[in-house]
Amino acid sequence: MNQMTRVETEQPRPAVPRSTAGTRERGGSPWLGQSPGQSPVYQQFQDMDHWLMSWVGRFTWGQSPITLSEAFVDWWAHLAVSPAKQLEMAQRAWEAGWHMASPTDHAVVDCAGLEPLSQDKRFVDPQWNAPPFSIWVKAFLLTQGWWQCVTTGVPGVSKHHEEMVDFGARQWLDVVAPSNFPWTNPVVLNRCASEGGRNLWRGFLHAAEDAWVDALNLPPVGTEGFEVGRNVAITPGKVVFRNRLIELIQYEPQTPQTHANPVLVIPAWIMKYYVLDLSPENSFVKALVEKGFTVFAISWRNPDSSDRDLGWQDYDQLGVRKALEVITTIMPQAQTHAVGYCIGGTLLAMSAAALGRERSPAIKTITLLAAQTDFTDPGELSLFIDEGQVRFLENQMWRQGYLDERQMKGAFQMLRSKDMVWSYRLMNYLLGERRPMSDLMAWNADGTRLPLRMHSEYLRSFFLHNALSHGEFTLHGVPVNLDDIRVPIFNVGAVQDHVAPWRSVFRLHQLTAAPQTFALTAGGHNVGIVNPPGLSAKSSYRIASWKAGDRQLTPEEWLSCAEHHEGSWWPAWFEWLANHSSGIHKPPSMGAPRAGFSALCPAPGGYVHQR
Repeated sequence: MNQMTRVETEQPRPAVPRSTAGTRERGGSPWLGQSPGQSPVYQQFQDMDHWLMSWVGRFTWGQSPITLSEAFVDWWAHLAVSPAKQLEMAQRAWEAGWHMASPTDHAVVDCAGLEPLSQDKRFVDPQWNAPPFSIWVKAFLLTQGWWQCVTTGVPGVSKHHEEMVDFGARQWLDVVAPSNFPWTNPVVLNRCASEGGRNLWRGFLHAAEDAWVDALNLPPVGTEGFEVGRNVAITPGKVVFRNRLIELIQYEPQTPQTHANPVLVIPAWIMKYYVLDLSPENSFVKALVEKGFTVFAISWRNPDSSDRDLGWQDYDQLGVRKALEVITTIMPQAQTHAVGYCIGGTLLAMSAAALGRERSPAIKTITLLAAQTDFTDPGELSLFIDEGQVRFLENQMWRQGYLDERQMKGAFQMLRSKDMVWSYRLMNYLLGERRPMSDLMAWNADGTRLPLRMHSEYLRSFFLHNALSHGEFTLHGVPVNLDDIRVPIFNVGAVQDHVAPWRSVFRLHQLTAAPQTFALTAGGHNVGIVNPPGLSAKSSYRIASWKAGDRQLTPEEWLSCAEHHEGSWWPAWFEWLANHSSGIHKPPSMGAPRAGFSALCPAPGGYVHQR
């Protein structure tokens, strides 16, 4: 190997203090196996607990049966001793029955929900308006509204248990929706009549193909049309650094001159990095390079069982800080525009605060894309997160040392079962149509694993204890205070984001006095961010800025004053980035051979291909 090439895959891990997030009175240990108050005798035999719960989890889809039963008992017991709620249920049932007996009455009843929610597209086809299908839809919506009334507003039930029971009721109702069965779905019946049932035969073949792919843990059908390095993740560049956790990619300049400040992209390690470098017309990285920026991107290694002890401190030390060190070597004295997506943005906020406390000049600005820093209300993901469920999940991970991508996929499918389960089955199995695969869909199927320690710290310290916003999470032995962020912030939320709800993302506004710009884009967690100009006629965003010392706003106050724009938010961010840059000059060299950072291989590198 060339001695001038810097590779750190075999370097020993730095001897740095471990995170103690959550070890205060509110907490407990941030990761498995170190809970305070446990006797040495218990710790000696605790592997028995791990084995038992990991075995049980195979039959419960990773959900803790104890946590689920606690929620049900809490709801049922309080409902049983509330005559007022029982009378309300009886009245709602009577109203629903009366409306079913009045076929000409289409009025909406309070709490009965005769109209589908705006995001529910199951019954939009006009064929549902004809009897008997309209009657079945009416019965389903009345039943759905009644169960919502039954599962919510029961006096004495904890908010978390109420949300779990309500969510569970909706999941079971979605199973029996009339749209799921060929004999109660007019669209399917008409398709069967017009095709002589050939659609059902194609659907059977699709179901068999999907079952085969799932059994062998193969990529979904259609993803073979999107190959990393061939037609996605093809922006030219070189891997200029590698260690046990990251490959750092430097992209080749596309303009005669470039901005003096480079851009470092820190993606989430929950999925592969190339969500920000998809097809050329859909690539965030390519758009940045074409705007004259020198771009670097982290490609995270897909961890295996040997990485079970990797924690957030490792992701900061071996990831963000090491990447900034390499960039500073390649471009001396140049401060970096750091961009973090999803959990990568959460890490960036922590690193920026720590560097701000240290008075480090490494970062010029930070941009957070759908990234939470306050987990007071983290959305429906919190349904799966309480002490019992986290402990149960830790036991699942203990056996293999990581959270498998299939376990994460199952959780996200439950959150969006209408779109990711039932609509998929309707389209593929009943109508016999394969939805064309897109680059974003193919990327979404290219999952990764999460190390046990990191994921345990994430759930306990952030979701359970909200330690980051409280200033209780530590890096390198020192608590992280987000008010130590001293550089301008561009923060992006998405209206329909179910992973990082935009109001939760917005709360960074209240945690630091740094000057901020907040942009709220249409779309969800991925589509709202991967939103190049001109690709979608439905794109729009709102944007507003405030300076250090300005009055703090609530999300609703911000909405009332934020300016609305049609199109993608990317151009506004490019302009903001250019305004915070320090001029232009000749493009830097690819890597820094004299310092040991030579090109190791072409982009997209090797880590992105790991399965």
